[in-house]
Amino acid sequence: MRLIHSIAELRAALLDARETAFVPTMGNLHSGHISLIELAGQHGRPVVASIFVNPLQFGAGEDFSRYPRTLEADCAQLEAAGCDIVFAPDAQEMYPEPQTFSVQPPLANELCGAFRPGHFAGVATVVLKLFNMVQPRYAAFGKKDYQQLFILKGLVRQFNLPIVMLEGETGRAEDGLALSSRNGYLTGQERAEAPRLYRLLRAAAQRIESGEAAFAAIEQAAADELARHGWRVDYIAVRSRATLLAPQANEPDLVILAAAHLGRTRLIDNIECRLA
Repeated sequence: MRLIHSIAELRAALLDARETAFVPTMGNLHSGHISLIELAGQHGRPVVASIFVNPLQFGAGEDFSRYPRTLEADCAQLEAAGCDIVFAPDAQEMYPEPQTFSVQPPLANELCGAFRPGHFAGVATVVLKLFNMVQPRYAAFGKKDYQQLFILKGLVRQFNLPIVMLEGETGRAEDGLALSSRNGYLTGQERAEAPRLYRLLRAAAQRIESGEAAFAAIEQAAADELARHGWRVDYIAVRSRATLLAPQANEPDLVILAAAHLGRTRLIDNIECRLA
């Protein structure tokens, strides 16, 4: 496995590649990331992973400075998983001048975007830059970041990028907690409480799958239960899978998305469901 830090070296290494499979990450990898490497390897070679903590997607007061940087450990995991190239640029390599051109995606101010202004513009801009650098045939993203995946699929369509988007299911701990690099911020007591979020999403999905369409009441019940256990809820929202907007009457294919703070840690999760 090669570790590459410059765009020039990356492009030279991929000069003749036609079926590159790409997994963008911010590092501090867990088994969910590794499953995306394995998914990518089932479709193309070489498999390229990027590790870059992107400042554009962090807002004021967020955790950019304390976000874990664990390059050596990440590379060991990636090599064991069959990754061929790790691209780990620094900020100067990625942004040699101020990034005045940016991608302003639709839905950027919905759901997580309403609480993290500029976040999805930062995500879409850096991913488009990485796509231009790697020129992949395939790119793998996880469903845990459901809104991000939705936005990036739209980016690929609207910019006519010749990239097949691969979707990895959300990796979970045995107790149901969605795997996330930020889980390491949780205290022991918070870690024991954290699976409640997924349990409530499953309960909400069961209500919908039994035919209940009072979505506002379902959302409020879940939010109230979290609040009773010390969470600070950003949102719990039933949305259309097709649009990520409020579902139309009798629209069957739905997703329930949630974001809430447990102590200092913001957790997100989602579950797909179908209205009976």
